[in-house]
Parts: sequence; C-alpha cells; structure tokens
Amino acid sequence: MIEFIVIVESGADARTATKLAERVLVEKVDWLDEDNLQYFFQWSGLQNGTQHSCWRDIGKIIDEAKEQLRFKPPRFLGHDSKGEPLKADGAISVKVLNLVRFLQRTRQIKAVLFIRDLDNQPERRQGLEQARLEQVNRQPFLEIIIGTANPKREAWVLNGFVPLNQREKQILAEIKTRLTFDPCTESHRLRSTSLQEPDRMRNAKVIVEQLTDGDMRREQQCWEDTDLELLRERGIHTGLVDYIGEVEQRLPNLIQ
Repeated sequence: MIEFIVIVESGADARTATKLAERVLVEKVDWLDEDNLQYFFQWSGLQNGTQHSCWRDIGKIIDEAKEQLRFKPPRFLGHDSKGEPLKADGAISVKVLNLVRFLQRTRQIKAVLFIRDLDNQPERRQGLEQARLEQVNRQPFLEIIIGTANPKREAWVLNGFVPLNQREKQILAEIKTRLTFDPCTESHRLRSTSLQEPDRMRNAKVIVEQLTDGDMRREQQCWEDTDLELLRERGIHTGLVDYIGEVEQRLPNLIQ
C-alpha cells in the first residue's frame, strides 16, 4: 500500500491536514471519492502501524530506528548543499527525510507532509523549504508537501467557521465588535499566545473555543464541511491556500 508520511505537532493537526488533503484529492481526481480513498493510499507515521508522527518525538523515533532497524544516518553537517546554514526546522526535517529514505527500502512511501504552526516564526517555513530542495532529483522519488499555518492551526479552523444558528451568529458578532475585525476572514491577525486578559482575545485558540463552545465535532465541521472555495478565499494569509495548492500540485499524480 502506498504511504504518505505525516509529520505534525498534534493529533488535531494531523486530522485537519489529512482531511483537507483528502477533500482536495476527491475534487481533483475524477474517479476518486471518500469511499474508495482507503484503497489507494494510507496516512502513516514514521513508525509502522501509526497514522502520524509528532515533531517532538522525532529524536526518539530516530534513536529507535538506529537500534531496531539498524538505521545509520549520514553525517549531519548543519547546512544545505550550497553551504547555507539550515534555518529553524530545517535540520530536523533533513533528519526526517534521511530516515524516510531508509524506510523506502521496505515501505512504499511516496510522500511526506510537513505540517507546522509558524507561531510568528516565518523562518520555520524557510527551513522546511531548504530541506525539500535538498531532495530534488534524488531517487527513489519522494514528494514533499509543506503546510505552515499562520500563526497556528486554529487560524485554518476559523477560516472555515460559518455560523449555523442565531446563537453562533450573535457570538461571532460580539467577537467582531471586540476585535474590530472579522476573525474568520482575518484570522492571521490573531497572533497572541496568551490566555490572560487583555491579550487572550487575540489568541486564535481562545476564539475557536468561544465560537465552537469547545465542541471538537463542531470544530471539525470547519474543515470537513465548509466549501473549499470559501477556504481558498479566506485562507490567503493563513497559509491555508498555499497548503491546498501544494496538495493539488503534488499528490494527485501519486495515485493516478
């Protein structure tokens, strides 16, 4: 079975990124639908039998691969092939890709998804792109998809929030008044990480919780049910459009 490796910060990130990718694939591949997706590929982590791997666990996973699979990573130089120092996340991404190359000997891994919150650190994406460039023209072929949420995954959730009833409309209206902007169309402006007043109102996590009343199923509807065109329209500044575009460009040919 073809595998697409998913590297994320959390299970919620994995659910968001993979479901969005599935929706894009169904849209772009005529004969594909939600019912037959499972027969053409699977989402996986670096370890067999897992559905994703987390950034925080990469060091441990590599150590286990050394011990259990006799993985011998190449000497790490700390810079790319042009001699440029690797930016944030570049180094760990290179290590992930070295392990994936090793795993390709026994597994049908065709793609890696790097999903990351920028958290006000644009250099994270730069590092991921550096790691991807190092793989150009290497064999066996490996597609690398980058998804960077600006500033975090909850900004993508807000891009997909559409009020379903009068209560939600009222809550959204009150939030708009306090913020003086629409958190669904301008969620990239919610850059706070604080849970304390007065900054908590500019924390995307706080806004998502208020709009969904902490209901994960309601949150999921924001990326599972909202029309992809609306997500594209709203997600220009949050990195969502870029991620959807990467999936459109890089994944369909792997299953056709």
